[in-house]
Amino acid sequence: MTEAISFLDPLNALPGLRAGWQERMPDLPVAVDRDEAMRLLMPHHQRQIRPHLAAPDSWWRAEQVHGNAVALVPGAPRIPAPDGGSVVPAVDGLITCQTGIVLTIYVADCGPIWLADRKTGAIGLVHSGKKGTESNILAVALERMHREFGTRAADVVTVLGPCIRPPDYEVDFAAEIARQAEHAGVSGFFDCGLNTASDLTRYYSYRKEMGKTGRMMAWMVRSSEP
Repeated sequence: MTEAISFLDPLNALPGLRAGWQERMPDLPVAVDRDEAMRLLMPHHQRQIRPHLAAPDSWWRAEQVHGNAVALVPGAPRIPAPDGGSVVPAVDGLITCQTGIVLTIYVADCGPIWLADRKTGAIGLVHSGKKGTESNILAVALERMHREFGTRAADVVTVLGPCIRPPDYEVDFAAEIARQAEHAGVSGFFDCGLNTASDLTRYYSYRKEMGKTGRMMAWMVRSSEP
């Protein structure tokens, strides 16, 4: 089992839950701006997501504006995205309690955070980089899950995926996310410890590649009740 898959084991061990991570696509030229990179990546991401969709419109993506807003889906508005898909505008996190709803976010140094409530079955996925971490999007997502589904932080399995870290970045926002999880009362927090700027054969890194790069995809879906 590869390291990239194994860090999601705490999530994929939960009944009815499937979490995934798409790393760098080998040999795909992405030294372009974000919109063009996403258009090039779309067919590859579609292939990974398609088997998990309950219906064509059950793929939900966040626009990602480096804020801390979190949307409940389905039901949130969507707008067209430059890559031909659609996104929930002005949010950096998504939550749901419905089966068959695929949540996705994209990163190229920022931190993907998967959230899964062992008791209620609610799930969430957030994009937490420097700005999102400063505004504590993790706490916002946990509070929204509590408000919508009765989620308790102590019941939430939380995984922080690959993101940029020192010495390649001066801000250790991964360590701050860990502190925020502890402060919120999360008992099952797992940090993969992987640095996106350390291996450009596996990861896209916005900072290392000076903005001309692709995006990794984090996704999660509940296929059945817990």
